[in-house]
Amino acid sequence: MTDASQNYETGQHPDLPPPLSEVGILGWLKHNLFSSPLNTVMTILAIWFLWAFIPPVLDWMLFDAVWSADSRKECWALMEEPEGAACWAFIKSRFSLFIYGFYPEASRWRVDLSFVLLVLAVLPVLVDKMPGRKFGLIYAIAFPFIAGWLLVGGLGLEPVETDQFGGIMLTIIIGVTGISFSLPLGILLALGRRSSMPVLKMLSIMFIEFIRGVPLIALLFIASSMLNFFLPPGTVFDLLLRVLIMVTLFSAAYIAEVIRGGLQAIPRGQYEAADSLGLNFAKAQILIIMPQALKISIPGIVNSFIGLFKDTTLVLIIGMLDPLGIGRASLADADWSGLAREVYLFIAMFFFICCFGMARYSLYLEKKLHTGH
Repeated sequence: MTDASQNYETGQHPDLPPPLSEVGILGWLKHNLFSSPLNTVMTILAIWFLWAFIPPVLDWMLFDAVWSADSRKECWALMEEPEGAACWAFIKSRFSLFIYGFYPEASRWRVDLSFVLLVLAVLPVLVDKMPGRKFGLIYAIAFPFIAGWLLVGGLGLEPVETDQFGGIMLTIIIGVTGISFSLPLGILLALGRRSSMPVLKMLSIMFIEFIRGVPLIALLFIASSMLNFFLPPGTVFDLLLRVLIMVTLFSAAYIAEVIRGGLQAIPRGQYEAADSLGLNFAKAQILIIMPQALKISIPGIVNSFIGLFKDTTLVLIIGMLDPLGIGRASLADADWSGLAREVYLFIAMFFFICCFGMARYSLYLEKKLHTGH
């Protein structure tokens, strides 16, 4: 039989399809999971581990769990064996407490509205192609003051003392405030540390090194107790406000060093290019230098934000009840004692979702701003 290739002129033979083992699912498996003997062994071990680990975890967390009960004993009575599965009835019974803390029930609509407004304020900051983004950014700047009025009250709303704030609401307030205000403050500190003005440079260095050399828990103790000794007699300085200031200053010092690293990575030619265009210092930083420095610093900035968000649990030490504090207080109830696993797992899942979301957005932003292609 004549070879089929002889029926075509030289160079005119059509391309043959790739082997089935090199494309599609089979190709992906071959190149990613079974590309070498070592990878094959590691893949088999990983499959065995997941097969042995995931089903029991799902049984404990979901399929055998108890979702409705009035006490720990009733939970365990509904299980095939005591403590054989999760008792999410405990979390369900305390869910409002985990979310709102001790915020008055009749005013919790204000917390819900503040959360919706927070989402609307974050969208124009994170989504650059959002319609009407310019006005959205103006609203984002005004949002902290709107949310403060809604949550604290006054001007037509019933006042609520901040010592009633707690749970996830308190964590979001501290985390969002610290993240929002520490970034611009950190940028100013980074520029101050690199300034040619001796006094400004010295003050920036002293502030950054002092804050970085003191643990956050020590600063929170200073905010909760010692700060009153430096204020005039009779001065009332809200504890939550003091905590917000300390957390913001603490985060700003670390952000400043991250951004300083980004500024040092900018080639000298960029500064010279700005000078050749006749740009003053402010325009050069805004239009040329700082965008590049912030792009380089994205991983470090997001890492600092994630660390700050997790560090909000330290307010428990000074008597403020975040989700961890609410959980520990709830475990003191004799009807529900002994369910620490459910409490800590619920809190861990909340923090994981928030921190994982920030990390994924960081990766998206890095790919979007990547200019190496």
